[in-house]
Amino acid sequence: MKAIRFLGAATAAAAVTALFAGVPAASAAPLNPDMVPAMQRDLGLTHGQALARLANEQAANKIGATLEKTLGERFSGTSFNAATGKAVVAVTDASLVDQVRAAGAEAQVVRFSARQLDSTVQKLNAQEKAAPQSVTGWGIDTASNRISLTVLKGQRGAAEKFVRQSGVDTAAVTVTETSAVPKAHYNVRGGDAYYIGSSSRCSVGFSVNGGFLTAGHCAALTGGGALSGYNRVAMGQFSTYRFPGADYAAARVNSNWTPVGQINNGTRVAGSTEAAVGASVCKAGSTTGWTCGTIRAKNQTVRYQEGTVTGMVLTNARSDHGDSGGAFISGNQAQGMVSGGDTVNSYYYPVNVALSATGTTLVRG
Repeated sequence: MKAIRFLGAATAAAAVTALFAGVPAASAAPLNPDMVPAMQRDLGLTHGQALARLANEQAANKIGATLEKTLGERFSGTSFNAATGKAVVAVTDASLVDQVRAAGAEAQVVRFSARQLDSTVQKLNAQEKAAPQSVTGWGIDTASNRISLTVLKGQRGAAEKFVRQSGVDTAAVTVTETSAVPKAHYNVRGGDAYYIGSSSRCSVGFSVNGGFLTAGHCAALTGGGALSGYNRVAMGQFSTYRFPGADYAAARVNSNWTPVGQINNGTRVAGSTEAAVGASVCKAGSTTGWTCGTIRAKNQTVRYQEGTVTGMVLTNARSDHGDSGGAFISGNQAQGMVSGGDTVNSYYYPVNVALSATGTTLVRG
């Protein structure tokens, strides 16, 4: 692999000027001025539609989180219906439909609960080393209420055999053929970056107390080393990282640097509330800049040549080599750090999992 470039979040200084339109003042949040135009371009929305979607997603995320707590074992996931602007909450018990609707969400009655699907992913993860190389990954597809397992074209039989031998309920797994092979984004390129040792580069994801979060493979695949900023001023060092298995790293910065609650184009980071499947998400990366898409699926297992990473989130926001470790954000809520992808999809590692694993706290703007 080659080195990756990242967004220099610690040096962000652009002014935040845009606001949610039509959202009550109590919930209004300033947005980076590049976010709405990027959503217009990548999601085919007007300016007003982009703002309305962000407001609807904010409401849907809250409804989904509340119902997940109250429905327990009968809850099966939340997705966002862009056509209606509402949360779609899946449940395994038809008697809960009225309760879901009363909360302001659309209801979907399904076969498998969220815990059953998570358990299926865990069983497949436990057998990961036995999976053929043609299997590129697997994870929960909330919309179909199944585990979606992808395999290279012409290798469906090998994938189906792996599913059977793994001991999971085969009815819970859908096998899909693909021509795309996921690869970790890791390249030596210019831009707002920090340097690892004398040559390799990566980008800052999100500021935390005393430093920042980034992708774990930035440390693991370079051997680590002293860090310096985009201006070659001494910056600090990695304090912890994990890759493969997970893909996160935390770095501690010295007194030359001050972590701020922004990413490097000025977007304010207000928190880290997890967005629903179907919600819009935007990525800041040093190669492809600001791109937007939607969250397609969660709890994804991705098999890179360098090792397997579990628990990731799949999006169709465009990314490329050099974007690794960049920030994925939905509205003003941090979502995760770019891990890798292919020519169509991008994966990010959830920021809340990384915060917990590293014992760090998000710096808010």
